[in-house]
Amino acid sequence: MKIDTLQSGLFIDGKWCRSDGEIEVKNKYTGEVIAAVAQASEADVDRAVEAAIGAMKRISLSSYERYEILQKTAALLKEHHDEIALLIAKEGGKPLRDAKAEVSRAIQTVIVSSEEGKRVHGETLPLDAAPGSKNKVGLFIRVPVGVVAAIAPFNFPLNLVMHKVAPAIAAGCAVVLKPATYTPLTAIALCELMAEAGLPDGYLNLVIGSGRTVGELLVRHPKVNMVTFTGSPDVGERIRSQAGLKKVTLELGNNSANIVHSDADIPAAARALVDKAYSSAGQFCVSVQRVYAQEDIQQTLVDAMMEEIQRLRVGNPEDPDTVVGPLIDESEAVRVQSWVAEAEEQGAKVVTGGTRTRSILEPTLLMNTRPDMKVVRQEVFGPVASVVPYKTFEEAVDMANDSEYGLQTGVFTRDVNRAWYAIRNIQSGSVHINDTSSYRADLMPYGGVKRSGVGREGPRWAIEEMTEMRTVSFSL
Repeated sequence: MKIDTLQSGLFIDGKWCRSDGEIEVKNKYTGEVIAAVAQASEADVDRAVEAAIGAMKRISLSSYERYEILQKTAALLKEHHDEIALLIAKEGGKPLRDAKAEVSRAIQTVIVSSEEGKRVHGETLPLDAAPGSKNKVGLFIRVPVGVVAAIAPFNFPLNLVMHKVAPAIAAGCAVVLKPATYTPLTAIALCELMAEAGLPDGYLNLVIGSGRTVGELLVRHPKVNMVTFTGSPDVGERIRSQAGLKKVTLELGNNSANIVHSDADIPAAARALVDKAYSSAGQFCVSVQRVYAQEDIQQTLVDAMMEEIQRLRVGNPEDPDTVVGPLIDESEAVRVQSWVAEAEEQGAKVVTGGTRTRSILEPTLLMNTRPDMKVVRQEVFGPVASVVPYKTFEEAVDMANDSEYGLQTGVFTRDVNRAWYAIRNIQSGSVHINDTSSYRADLMPYGGVKRSGVGREGPRWAIEEMTEMRTVSFSL
C-alpha cells in the first residue's frame, strides 16, 4: 500500500469523489508534501450522513455478518502491516517502532470488536413483580444508536480510528469518519481495506476537513445520532455544547501523574517512565508527564532516568532505531520549548533537553518545578517530564489529584496496602500498579473523570455507548 497509489478523495456511499478544496499532507520529518487530499464541503457532509442513513435502511447486517467483515478487515491490516506502519511514520512523524506497534494494536481492536459484536444482548424483566402486571412478561434488547460521527486525532491515526469505527460496525451502526487533517492518509487506506473486506456501501464514509468546519457540521447535524471524539478538553467542551441531545463520548486530555515510592523497583520504574515519557515525542494523552518521587529516592530515580534517556535515538521516524521523532508540526515544538523555557525562568531546573531542531525537541527532564507551572499544570503533549519530591505516600496521592484531569495514573510500590490506598483515593479513570499512566490494553474500559472526558472506549464499552436499550412487554 504505497502513498502514490492511495486514493485522495472523499469516500461517500462506497465511491471516491473529489471536491473543490484540497489539503496538503506533509512528511512530518522532512516537510515534503506527500499528498493533496480533498477537503469536504457542507454538501459533502450532508451526502455522507445521508449515505450512512441509507445504508442502514437498505442493509441490516446480522451480528455474524458484521463479525465476518471485521475479521476480514483484521486480516487485511495484518497483510499490509508494514506498509501502513510506514504510512503512519511518514504522515504522522511517529517512530516506525511505535507505528508498527500501533498497527498491531489496531488489529487486536478490530478482532475484539468483532467478537464483542456477537455478544450484544439484553435481559428479561420480571414485570409481574410490579402491581397490575400479573400477566405481563418483558425484556429489553440493544439496538444500534444510528449514524455515528467519529472524529479522530492525529496521534493514533489508525488505532484510535479503529476504537470508534470497529465498535460502531460491530454494533450495527453506520459511520461518518473525520480524521485529523494532519493524518488523513491512514484513514483513506482503512476505507480501502474495509471496502475490500466486504463492508456494504455507506456503512463507512470519509470526510476530510478542519474541526471548526467539517467537525462542527457533523456535531450539529440533525441526522447524526452520536458523536465520538478524541482530542483536547476545550474542543470536547465545545462539542458537548453543540451536540444537543445526541449521545456523546469524549476522550480528552491528561497531565499524567506517576508515583514512585521508596520501596519500588527503581531501575524498572525508570525504564518504564522514560519509555512512556518520550516515545512518540510524548504526543499521547497518557504520556508520562508528572513523576512524583519519594524524597529519599528522588535523585536515585533521576540518575536512573538520565541513563535511560541517554540511550534514546532521536531523529528520523523511518529509522527503525529511532525512539523520539518530530512533533506533529514545528509550531507545536516551538510551543513546548517555550513552556520549558518559561518553567526555567520561574526556577525549574532543566536536567537534560530543552533544545530544538525544527520540529524535533530533545527529550527533556525537569526538576524543581512548581504545581502552577504550565509544564505541570497543563497537558504538555510533548517529550517533557518533571520529577517532583514528596514526603509521605498520602501526600503523593494528593499531589496526583491536584489536577483538572483524571484519565490514568501510574503507581510504583511493592506494598499492597499502599497500592490499595492509591486505587481507592486517586481520582482517575484507571490506576496502574507497577506500571505507568500509559498502560492500555485495547480490550479494557478506557476513559477518565473531570476534564479527561465522558464515557468509555474499549470495544465492549464502546458498543454499549453505540447502542440504545429498547424495552419490550408482552401481555399474555
